[in-house]
Amino acid sequence: MNSEADGKLVSALVRGVSILQCFNNKQQELSGKELMDLTGLPKPTLFRLTETLCELGLLRYSERLSKYVLGIGVLHLASPLLSRMTVRQFARPQMQELANYMGGQIQLAVGEGRRLVLAELANGMDNKVFTPEIGVAVSLVRTATGRAYLLGQSEAERQAYLDELDGRAPERAALLRERLDDARQDLALHGFCRSHGDLHREILSIAVPLSQPIDGERWVFGASVPTYNPKSRELETDIGPRLVTLVRSLEGLIGTSSLS
Repeated sequence: MNSEADGKLVSALVRGVSILQCFNNKQQELSGKELMDLTGLPKPTLFRLTETLCELGLLRYSERLSKYVLGIGVLHLASPLLSRMTVRQFARPQMQELANYMGGQIQLAVGEGRRLVLAELANGMDNKVFTPEIGVAVSLVRTATGRAYLLGQSEAERQAYLDELDGRAPERAALLRERLDDARQDLALHGFCRSHGDLHREILSIAVPLSQPIDGERWVFGASVPTYNPKSRELETDIGPRLVTLVRSLEGLIGTSSLS
């Protein structure tokens, strides 16, 4: 965060949000000491902020765990966000139909800037793959969905991310550049890009982006199937074209007037 941005932010609010951002699917319960280590906040400041967040229902101290957990107030805040994303409601029936057909999973991710998260999921009845939750972050480097999202950004945005990645993880940046070249060719030839098994070798995925952002947010559909599923051999010849058709039909349903 640069100094110009720092001057525009309310420090107490930033600190409070930084506490909430410590929680994720892998760290669902955190002690005061763990929060101090993660945020770098001194104990008195952390105590005041956690007390405030608990009063607001955004945080809760579990006596059973002797740790803090996110409060249901966070879920309440997320409800209007999910409700306004009408693309989810339009897409859900078609997503479920395709997920059932392939015996796998269809994902819908939404992103802004460098943040990409799952907004909707549909699991086929025979899907036995681990199911992530809505709101989980999607890797920009190691997934077909992440690379499809990056290719939808402007050249300046994408290059800025690559330059930043070069500085902290040059090997990952080199891999991403290679995969982006592959994804660009895949999108041009087939309308979808592939995962190459970069995140999970036992799961194959493809991704198709909406052609335009909706209210400044970019959406990407993904299809995943385990390698032992017979449909995995038809991912590019059958499932891919079906996913492209799903996305194009959804764009027609939404209407180009809502894409901007």
